[in-house]
Amino acid sequence: MEKNDELSFETALEKLETIVKLLEEEDLPLEKSISYYEEGMKLTKLCDEMLKEAQNKLTYILKENEEVEPFEIKEE
Repeated sequence: MEKNDELSFETALEKLETIVKLLEEEDLPLEKSISYYEEGMKLTKLCDEMLKEAQNKLTYILKENEEVEPFEIKEE
């Protein structure tokens, strides 16, 4: 996997989707499955951090321009 700092959100999401497909479709050895799962969890965390950063930027912009109330993401 590339360094996390070098991955765009779109690239990280594509890699995550590939890992999910591999885990769902392939008859993988346990060690390989665990390795894919671990990489998937890292990508999930990275994507989540990127989305939170984007939300913070948008909230700042909205507050700065006083156009609209900042939005909130409902956590499930």
